[in-house]
Amino acid sequence: MLRVAVPNKGALAEPARDMLREAGYLAAAGPRDLVVIDTVNDVEFFFLRPRDIAIYVGSGTLDLGITGLDMLLDSRADAREVMRLGFAPSTFRLAAPAGTASGPADLAGRRIATSYPALLDDHLARAGIEATVVKLDGAVENAVRLGVADAVADVVATGGTLRQAGLEIVGEPLLVSEALLIRRAGVGQDGEVATFVRRLQGVIAARTYVMMDYDIPADLVALACRITPGIESPTVSPLADATWSAVRAMVARDKVHNVMDELYELGARGIIVTDIHACRL
Repeated sequence: MLRVAVPNKGALAEPARDMLREAGYLAAAGPRDLVVIDTVNDVEFFFLRPRDIAIYVGSGTLDLGITGLDMLLDSRADAREVMRLGFAPSTFRLAAPAGTASGPADLAGRRIATSYPALLDDHLARAGIEATVVKLDGAVENAVRLGVADAVADVVATGGTLRQAGLEIVGEPLLVSEALLIRRAGVGQDGEVATFVRRLQGVIAARTYVMMDYDIPADLVALACRITPGIESPTVSPLADATWSAVRAMVARDKVHNVMDELYELGARGIIVTDIHACRL
């Protein structure tokens, strides 16, 4: 039985559950479950603190886990990225009181509070900056106001909470993070893991593409197929009127309206777009 760790709280939790449901898992899972055995798919899911997931996976206790890149790197666990999942984007950034630092180098010799000490240590070492890392468990926005630090390093989505605390962003992001599927380093993909990965890849593809159908004069099919090349190639079918053809192709969701405009200007009509709920590419 495959054993998989899922975040039980935070920005990763609900999107992870949603993705797993779309992949055909967790059909009977409740919001407060700690362990769910999916007997249909022969997978056991453990709902854990996101920060702990890389440790469990890296030790080999669990086969796979969903966590953030920031938490994976900060854990220094013996685990690796299998695939990026496309949700829960965030950045790891430095912040200090307004006007006190124009760049990371200005923080040399100061106290920097963070709940991601390994991430911060690694960045400071690479940048050749000597500073005192103050480790806190949880939110660090008030560390400067309370006098335990001169600056902070935190994972944020927009930086709004830092600004509310009277801090401003210093320099570029130290890390750009998102949700990952991880596995123990050095372990290959067996049949169970490969199936799990393919299902998640199918969800990502279904979220990325839509299906587009349209009618086009037969003499314009070649030009239309350049606009909608599909994955391997579009499906082209004859209509009752031999001067027209029907075309079906997958199109990137974020380009769908531009593609519809191009097709209409070319001469396509009856253009229909439908969602894809699952697929294998």
